Amino acid sequence: MFKYKNLVLLIMVWAASPVYSQFSLNGQYILRGEYRHGFNRPISQNDDPAQFLAHRARLQAQYQSERLHMFVSVQDIRTWGSTPQANTSDAFLSVYEAWGEYKFTPHLSAKLGRQELNYDGSRFLGSLDWFLQARSHDFALVKWEKDGRKLHVGAGYNQDGQTLANHDFFTPNQYKSALMARYESFNTPLQYSLLAWAETRQRLISAEGTLVTDGTHNRQTFGAPTLRYALGGNTEISGYYYHQLGQDVQRRSINAYNANLQLLQRIPLDSVSGSQLRLVAGAELISGTDQNTQSDKNHSYSLQYGTNHLFNGYMDLFYVGGAHENSVGLNDYYVKARYDINPRFFVQGDYHRFDANAQVVDATGADMQNNLGHEIDITAGYVLNPEFSVQAGYSHFFATDTWRRLHANLNMHDTQNWAYLMLIFRPGNPNKFIGPKL
Repeated sequence: MFKYKNLVLLIMVWAASPVYSQFSLNGQYILRGEYRHGFNRPISQNDDPAQFLAHRARLQAQYQSERLHMFVSVQDIRTWGSTPQANTSDAFLSVYEAWGEYKFTPHLSAKLGRQELNYDGSRFLGSLDWFLQARSHDFALVKWEKDGRKLHVGAGYNQDGQTLANHDFFTPNQYKSALMARYESFNTPLQYSLLAWAETRQRLISAEGTLVTDGTHNRQTFGAPTLRYALGGNTEISGYYYHQLGQDVQRRSINAYNANLQLLQRIPLDSVSGSQLRLVAGAELISGTDQNTQSDKNHSYSLQYGTNHLFNGYMDLFYVGGAHENSVGLNDYYVKARYDINPRFFVQGDYHRFDANAQVVDATGADMQNNLGHEIDITAGYVLNPEFSVQAGYSHFFATDTWRRLHANLNMHDTQNWAYLMLIFRPGNPNKFIGPKL
C-alpha cells in the first residue's frame, strides 16, 4: 500500500511541474486537379490541353524543449496514375525538411539542416508552397531576434556525394555555395528589411554530348526586400528593390534590378460578419537585355529562389520553371481586388498588363511594340472547418504579336487559359489557402 501511495504522489508532483519538452505529429494532404491550355508555356493550335490530378501528402514530426527544437518532414509527391497499382517502390517519397535548432539564449539560436528559407513575401527566398514539391535548402542559420528586429546570417555548401578527392558539382539548378545576411526591423511605422545574398555555381557546359565543368561563376544580390509604411489605418504603401551583380554562366558581367511599388487600401464593410474589400494597384519592373544590341553585359535579372507563382500572373508564364529567364525582362502593371465575404470565404480578381522591359525586335531586326499581353486571374476559397478548405481558380492570357514573336510561335492558339480545383487538408496550419495574396 505504501508503494502505491508513493507512486501516486510521484505522478502528482510530476503532473504539477512545468513541462519543458513535447513531441508532436502532424501532416497535410493537398489534392489539385488542373486544366492546362497555355500554362507556363504558350500552347499551339495543334496541341490538346493537359488534364491531371496530383497530390502532396506530408508527415511532420517534431520534438521541442526549452532550448532544442527538432523537425522532420517527409512527403509524397505524385500524379495520380503515374505508378502501377501493384507497385513495389518508386522515387516519389522524399525528406522535405530535417533540421535541429538550439537556443543559446532567449534571443540567439542556430538552425542546421534541410530547411525552408522563406522571407519577405517569398519574392527572392520562398518555400515554393504552391508547387507540390515545394523548396528547401541544406543550410546553416544563426538567428538573433528581439523586439521586432531580426538578424539572420547563414551559409550553405553543397556537393552531390561524399568523395575521396575534389569533386565537381553537377546537381542541376543549385548553387555550390551561398552566403546570406538579412536584417529586419518591423517595430517602427516604417517596416523594412535588408538582404545580402552571394552564391557560387558550377559552370556546366556541353562538350561532345557530355556535360563537363569549366570552373565556377558568382552572382550577388543586394536589396531592401521589404519597405512598408502605413499611411493611415486602412491604407498602406509598400515595395521592394533588389540589385544583382556578378557573372552569368557565359561569364558576362551582370548588372540587373527588380523594383516594385504598390498601394493597398482596405475597406471594412461589416464588422459583425468580418467582411472587407481590399484593393491593390502596383507595378513591378524586372530588368532585361535588349535584343537589338550585342554586349558583354547581362541586364536580365534572375528571380532565383522565390515563390514566383505569387507574382506576374498565376499562369506562370514569367520566371517559373525557366520561362522568360535571361530575356527582355518584364514590366508588370497590375490591379487586384479581394472581397472577404467573411473570414472563411473570399473571392479575388487580378488584372495584369505585361510589357517587355527591354527591346524586342522582329525577324528583320526592326523594333516591336513592348506590350506582351494581358492576364486576368479569378480565385475563390472557402474554409469548411479549421482542418479543411477548398480553393479554385481560372486564368486567361491575351497574347500580342510581340509575345508570339518572343516565343517564335506564330501558330499559337488564340485561347490561352488555365483552371484548377484544390482540396487542402492542413490541421493546425494557419495558412488555409495557397497562392493568392495581396
